[in-house]
This record gives sequence, C-alpha cells and structure tokens, in this order.
Amino acid sequence: MSARLTVEEQLARVLDAVQTLPVAQVPIEDAAGRTLAVDATAAHDIPLFDNSAMDGFAVRAADVAAASPENPVRVRVVADLPAGVADDPALGAGEAARIMTGSPAPTAADAIVPFEDTAGGLADSLGEVEIVKAPAAGAFVRRRGADLHAGDAVVHAGERLGAFQIAAAVAAGIDNVAVTRAPRVAVVSTGSELLAPGETTMRGRIPDSNGPLLRQLVTDADAEVVLVARVADDPDAVAAVTADAISREADVIVFTGGVSAGAYEPVRGAFDGRGEVEFVSVAMQPGKPQAFGALGTGTLVFGLPGNPVSVAVSFEVFVRPALLALQGRAEIHRPRARLTAAADWTTPPARRQYLPAVVDLHEHTVRPATAGGSGSHLAGGLARAHAFAIVPADVERVAVGDVIDVMLVG
Repeated sequence: MSARLTVEEQLARVLDAVQTLPVAQVPIEDAAGRTLAVDATAAHDIPLFDNSAMDGFAVRAADVAAASPENPVRVRVVADLPAGVADDPALGAGEAARIMTGSPAPTAADAIVPFEDTAGGLADSLGEVEIVKAPAAGAFVRRRGADLHAGDAVVHAGERLGAFQIAAAVAAGIDNVAVTRAPRVAVVSTGSELLAPGETTMRGRIPDSNGPLLRQLVTDADAEVVLVARVADDPDAVAAVTADAISREADVIVFTGGVSAGAYEPVRGAFDGRGEVEFVSVAMQPGKPQAFGALGTGTLVFGLPGNPVSVAVSFEVFVRPALLALQGRAEIHRPRARLTAAADWTTPPARRQYLPAVVDLHEHTVRPATAGGSGSHLAGGLARAHAFAIVPADVERVAVGDVIDVMLVG
C-alpha cells in the first residue's frame, strides 16, 4: 500500500478521472432528477399577462378613490371575467368588471378591489356594487413579466431539475431541456460471510447491508443502478462480475470489501498490479483503505472498505461527488454547517474523523448517533444519523462546547 493520502488528495485523483456524460434533449416532464447541460430559458413572460391576484372587481382606482365604509362608492359592473377567458372589456368612468384570481386584468383597469372590500359584491355577476375601501393604483394586479421575461434563464446549467425547477420551467413555456445522461452504476458486495436480506443468520454469517445501502445512495445521487450483486472472497468472481457490469455499460462499479491488506481480499486480488486500479491508505476514519481507478473501457472502479459505516462515509466523501461530477452538477458536495458539540467523544490519532451524528438545528448542536463510539461496524447508528461530524486529524478529543464542522446528509 502506498503512503497515506489526505482526503483531498484522494478526491482530486477521483475527480481528475471524471468526464461529463453525454447530453440529450428530453421532454421536461421526463427530466426529473437530471442535470441541465444548457441554461433553460423562458419561452414567454411570467406572468404571461396582467392578471388579478384576488377574487373581486377590476376598477379604475381614481373612480373609487374616495370609498370608505362611511362613504361607499357605487360602480356599475359591465363584465364578468372568470378564469380562462381572454376578454378585455372597455371600462368607462364609474364602471368595473367582476374578476376571478388569475384572470386577465382589463387594460382599462389599474386596480383590483377584493370582494372583502365591497358590500355584497359576490352575489351578482352584473349590476352594481358598492366599494367600501379605496384601492391604491396597481393594487392586486400581477404585472406581466414581473417574475421573469422571455429569454431569461429559468434554470441554469449544472442545476438539478427537481419539482420546483420543473414547475418553473413549465410555467415559462419550456417543453424540452438539454440534460446529461444519468450515470449507470453497478454495486457489488464482496465477502463469503454475506447473506441476502431475509436469509437465516448463523455464526460466521451476516446480512449484506452494504448492497441495499449503496443501491439507495446511488439512486439518491440521481444515478441508475444497473446491477446489484454479491460475490464470495474470490478474485475470479470479482473479475466475472466486473465483466458483467461492463456488459451492462456501467459507467461506475462500486465494490465493498476486499480492498485491505488481509489474506482474503478479492478486489485487490482481481485488480492489484494491473495498473488500472490503485489501492491506497487515506488519512480518515472510517474509510482508511480505498481503491480507485479507471478501466480500459472508461469504467470507473471504486473499492470501499467493507464495514457499513465505512461504506457510507466513503460514498459521501468520494463516490457521490464523482457521480454528480459525471452529471455536470455545479455543486457536488453536501451542505455543511458549523455546530456546537453536545457531547464528548474521542477521535483517532492523525486521521480525519467522520462520525455518524445527530444534529439539532434549533439548538445548533451535534452529538454522536450511537453510544458505541465511532466503530465502522456500528451499522445500527446509521438509522439515527442525518449528518457526519467532521473532526480534523490534529484534534485529539471533542469536548462539549467545541464548534464542529458537520456534513448534512439527511
């Protein structure tokens, strides 16, 4: 194993190997979770036309400027404008149009009087209505283009198309967008001790929690899982599943286990010495043994330690940023916060600690997710964790009141 690398050095090696995936035009309704490759620009203004922000009456403000409860002003209703109509009725002095929220405001009107500011205005569509509160000019009129104009960027290149972004794009008349292809990922757990979920446990055999963990983490990173497999501690089995993943056109293969320096390390046995995948030691805890490289096919290979917390940490630190970079995402790192430690805990010597943690954003505090400490095998604590406390390598112990950098993951 080579000299120990810093987290930043290993991540730089990973990102240097990443090339953005191909771009395609897709219908906006099929683009959820994808990353924009080109700015999505508005086809028309938002709002499309001046419209009413309230159910009420469109008026000329000057006509009702003196209105008050003690001195109501009577206007004649000459038009009815439910939602969906294109009418633009002329309004003379002392005239109004009944109007519903979202309906186009008459060109002749410059204010909307809500029904609440009238005396019995909702009852009749035409006739007369008494205004009991004078509106300011422009009151409750949503002006065309107040949000954005045709040609404005609605969503920028590098942004993820979530529900809000898709809604904004559709509102702006965008029907197709240029997005990067989702990365195709194979997830492979190694270990002769592993059981499928639901299989009967026994001495020496444990459930494979890494496969389900990575499947969900990959999906949450907007990538496509093309293979989930378990193999025994056999380099030939690793080689065979690698060939299977390549046949499925996987862009990335993520192995768990088999990357350390023990006697039964199948990932190391399959790749070490070939020059494509490098096995290194990283100054972090958990997650010290790491493997990474690119095969001749261009497929990226990650080898993560086998313990579940190590897998979760290694994915967040190395794999997730790579998957987002493959998609051309502008922001590839999780959000972070500076919080105050609500408990004491120990840290490993000379290694950066990533501790599964519980945060209280109301109290601005962080504490370990498990009372068992920072052991990489303590998978139960992951259920309670929605962050990783990040402690620098030169800190020997965290004490209550210390300010800690925290990666927010849930």
